[in-house]
Order: sequence, then C-alpha cells, then structure tokens
Amino acid sequence: MKAKIIQIEGLSFVGKSDSNHWVTVDGPKKFFGSEAASRPMELLLLSLGSCTGSDVASILKKKKVDLKGFEINLDAKQSGNHPKVFTKIHIEYVFYGHDLNPVHLERAIELSQSKYCPVTPMLKSSVDITTSHRIIDT
Repeated sequence: MKAKIIQIEGLSFVGKSDSNHWVTVDGPKKFFGSEAASRPMELLLLSLGSCTGSDVASILKKKKVDLKGFEINLDAKQSGNHPKVFTKIHIEYVFYGHDLNPVHLERAIELSQSKYCPVTPMLKSSVDITTSHRIIDT
C-alpha cells in the first residue's frame, strides 16, 4: 500500500492512497491550521471504528441478523504530555432491532477484535482497548 500527502497551506493537507480517494486533514488555528477538516488523531479513531464496524456489519449480514440500525461510539483518552498518544479507547457497539440474539452480536464483535480488523492489533499493543454493546429494541 502506498499513500501520498500534499500540503495545501499551513496544516491543511490532502492525501490519497491505493483506493484513489482524497481525504482532507487539518489542524487547529493556534498551530497555523484552518480547522477545515478532521485532525490526524481523529482519523485514527475513525479508522478503528470503521474497521471494526465493517467487520461486525459484514459478519451479521452473513448470519442474516436483521438489524434496523447500527452505530459505534468511541471514547478515547489521551496522555497529558506530548506526543499525546491514546492511552485508552472504549468502543461501544449499539444495535437497533427486534429480538436480536446477543450471542450473534457478541461473536461478531469478538471476531472483529481478535481476527479481522487489522487496526485493532496495531493499536492494542500500546493502547488499552475495551468494548461493550447495547441492544435497543425497535
């Protein structure tokens, strides 16, 4: 995999990788950014959430689980000193549907976390990652 990042101005960058889709990244005004896009650490968190979310959604679709909706909430804590890395990340999976079997949901989460999502093990070696889930009956 390869990627290319191009500076637009200050901390404003655009980048693309093998999928050939451009992504905008920016920073805060106090560090010469324009606050026009997500920051790199936000994108890292979004990568984790979308990676595991894609796995869980795919696994549940294969199991023919009838979800009415699905969302993931991530709560990350950062160290107080530079480089201000993530120290803890909690992933909450929220499933919407009727008569959802918790066993299927828990297994999909476990498979994503332990086998399929490559972002998880990359982060898990240095970050405490925990998960939980809720079912909202619709």
